[in-house]
Amino acid sequence: MLANLKKGEHGYIARFERYEEHSVEKVWSMLTENDKLATWFSELRIDELRKGGIIKFDMQDGTFEEFTITDFKLNSVLEFTWDKDLVRFELYPEQDGCLLVLIEKIETITDHTPRDLAGWHVCLEVIQALLDGRKIDSREEEWEQWYEKYVVAVKEVLV
Repeated sequence: MLANLKKGEHGYIARFERYEEHSVEKVWSMLTENDKLATWFSELRIDELRKGGIIKFDMQDGTFEEFTITDFKLNSVLEFTWDKDLVRFELYPEQDGCLLVLIEKIETITDHTPRDLAGWHVCLEVIQALLDGRKIDSREEEWEQWYEKYVVAVKEVLV
């Protein structure tokens, strides 16, 4: 399901929701344990898992960008800076699983925004597949499919 993208008071908000047939603790481990994080977002590594802690993004050129964890509640909330934006994961216990919510607070829509949104979309698909014991054959093909839809969604929110 496509993210809900809308104009907010200070920029834009993209909200992704996924029901997972797995416990909050199991999904939380995918978001916060580096060995599991690497399976769905290999460039990210958590250095300090706490409010004020650091997440590093490997730029693949020998340099790293540092993101600050701005909100943290064990098994519930992980929010961090993403350049000028904020990325927030929230987990809510549900019967037989949990609700995984990803919110990106976007300061300014750019040409890169649909790329990021498609990227987050595929990340959520990969997390779900890994938790379910499935594999996504081509993340690139999956991304291309969603990228086109996010180009349209971004244009619509700018109208």
